[in-house]
Amino acid sequence: MTSGILNVLKPCGMTSHDVVGFLRRTLQTKKIGHGGTLDPDAAGVLPVFIGTATRLLEYAVEGRKNYRAELKFGIKTDTGDDSGTIIASSEVRVVTEAEIQETLQKFIGEQKQIPPMYSAIKKDGQKLYQLARQGIEVEREARSITIDALEMLHKTGTSLTLDIVCSKGTYVRTLLEDIAAELGMCGTMSFLLRKQVGDFYLSEAKTLEEIAAAPYAYLLPAEAAVQDLQELVLTDKQALRITQGVKTTVRGISNGTYRLKTITGDFLGIGSAESELVKAEKILKQFQADAEMI
Repeated sequence: MTSGILNVLKPCGMTSHDVVGFLRRTLQTKKIGHGGTLDPDAAGVLPVFIGTATRLLEYAVEGRKNYRAELKFGIKTDTGDDSGTIIASSEVRVVTEAEIQETLQKFIGEQKQIPPMYSAIKKDGQKLYQLARQGIEVEREARSITIDALEMLHKTGTSLTLDIVCSKGTYVRTLLEDIAAELGMCGTMSFLLRKQVGDFYLSEAKTLEEIAAAPYAYLLPAEAAVQDLQELVLTDKQALRITQGVKTTVRGISNGTYRLKTITGDFLGIGSAESELVKAEKILKQFQADAEMI
């Protein structure tokens, strides 16, 4: 089975699941998944993992995310974006750039955020958006998120365009609603573009049309998902033992998580070290031992 990662430029109008379905048919494989859901009306970077690379999906969603978003003042919708039904409205008051900058600074750093009802989070086995479509609202637990940067790019009398750098689990729709409320108005998201997920960037993303024309030309190695991890080059004996699930001593190694590589540069998977003992966490490839090592 072909394995690797595709940095997909998701178009507006498709769900993330639609993208996976398209690629499943194009690549004729069932083992496939995406890293970080994008709303149907949003566009941008959607890493799609294929084959054994799907074992690294959790590392992709851990990475920082970069968005460009537009906040439209004066209305609030049930979905948090302008595709929804208006549930509240307000006058659009005049705000200065200084007032906006002061407000944005209040949202920088670690904080708690209550996820919106229109989200893929599950409650008692059912996705919240499925409940929301039935008119059911349930209590949601606030989640810890981090906003690293909020940059104002453009301001009109009725809207605000921002660049946002944030942690996983951040709902930009909710963030924009909260910013509008802090400014004394209703607000909703009218545009969203994801520019980055971890080590995957918009400038390198490929359209579905490009991928369909040359399905394997843009396939990245699985290791691309974990470039931020330290590299640990193993001897053949260490590689054999660790990929077989045996904790193995590696002298002088610091505690932490590592990309495991062979002397010849093959990527084996992910391991963790503690007290100079290395154990496997996610193995994508078993080390093939020479006859004398067995």
